[in-house]
Amino acid sequence: MGEAEVGSGKGGSEEMSLKDKGNEFFKAGNYLKAAALYTQAIKQDPSNPTLYSNRAAAFLNLAKLNKALTDAETTITLNPQWEKGYFRKGCILEAMERYDDALAAFRIALQYNPQSAEVSRKIKRLCRLAKDKKRAQEVQNLRSNVDMAKSLETLKSEMSEKYGAEDCWKDMFYFLVERMETAVKSWHETSNVDPRVYFLLDKEKTQTDKYAPVVNIDKVLDFQNYLMYITTKS
Repeated sequence: MGEAEVGSGKGGSEEMSLKDKGNEFFKAGNYLKAAALYTQAIKQDPSNPTLYSNRAAAFLNLAKLNKALTDAETTITLNPQWEKGYFRKGCILEAMERYDDALAAFRIALQYNPQSAEVSRKIKRLCRLAKDKKRAQEVQNLRSNVDMAKSLETLKSEMSEKYGAEDCWKDMFYFLVERMETAVKSWHETSNVDPRVYFLLDKEKTQTDKYAPVVNIDKVLDFQNYLMYITTKS
């Protein structure tokens, strides 16, 4: 998620020792200890952007994203022309899944360091992620906003004209609406559609997998047509 900066500090050998110790713990994967040492170093030299940048990296690895973002912003404030502050900010915003904001931060970082292959890779990756996220959101909106009864309004009108006041067509229509809504919900949740229908014959026995016969949807519709036929003939 990032590496600690080695840069020089302003607080003398004691501050450098704290920072260097923090870097060692960071490299060893002990981000909590590294953050604690960077904090001690910041108390010695609160205007050193490298220390905030390093602590931001440690916080990022600890998933303390709000604290990491605050340190990245402080890094930028202390040294607005240093690309590392924007890079840190971009990495943190990416972890927050704020891809548009992360992309903006990385683009600023690239302005200050156009030769950075790392920043260029981040920009390319985020452009792809932002595009995929937008596409997924559009698909989700389409799936979740389906009004099946409204979509089948033409069919409802045709059935009403053909069968008039007979209740059987209403039963069949709303059965079809329910089945299709269930299929759309299944598709939305799993990207698969189960063509089977369960008939729970005994309401007291609620285990559909145990007590309900399973048939394919086409057989169900054939059966509904048959019921409608014998109802209208009777």
